[in-house]
Amino acid sequence: MRCEGASSTGSEPRGRTLMRGLAAGSFVAWGILLGASLAQQSGEAPRLTGPTPFTKETPAPPMQRQITDDVRRRRSYPDQPPLIPHAIEGYALDLNANKCLSCHSRKFTEQSQAPMISVTHFQDRDGNTLGGVSPRRYSCLSCHVTQTGAPPLVPNTFTDMDALVGREPRGQ
Repeated sequence: MRCEGASSTGSEPRGRTLMRGLAAGSFVAWGILLGASLAQQSGEAPRLTGPTPFTKETPAPPMQRQITDDVRRRRSYPDQPPLIPHAIEGYALDLNANKCLSCHSRKFTEQSQAPMISVTHFQDRDGNTLGGVSPRRYSCLSCHVTQTGAPPLVPNTFTDMDALVGREPRGQ
């Protein structure tokens, strides 16, 4: 039986087209495997884990000291989540409690003098304003991190946005 609109000239049976597709796919897969094998044997594959093979367990490096001077840091790019300028060790952050909100929620900012969380934390994914913190913004440590004096693990060539475009003049 023929499909409507199909021409009899220049078409191949479905089986042959399927076999060609499978052959091409297996050829690509073998090429990838061969390339990965050669890179591993030559030792030229880039490593981010150091000289020890990733299959061997190594002791974790010591934790770096947190910078806890309570000084708010300038952000490096627009919409960067602010860094946490204080110690958070022992803070409860689970479904029943969020210690961050005891200072940063709108209700407590006057007495704590902590900056209030952004209004975006009270919006759902559709931009609707909610009566409380949005569930997708409840886990503060998903975006906000403490600052440490740790050296970078890899070379960093990041250039601050203001350095790229020149300092904007202050409002008059």
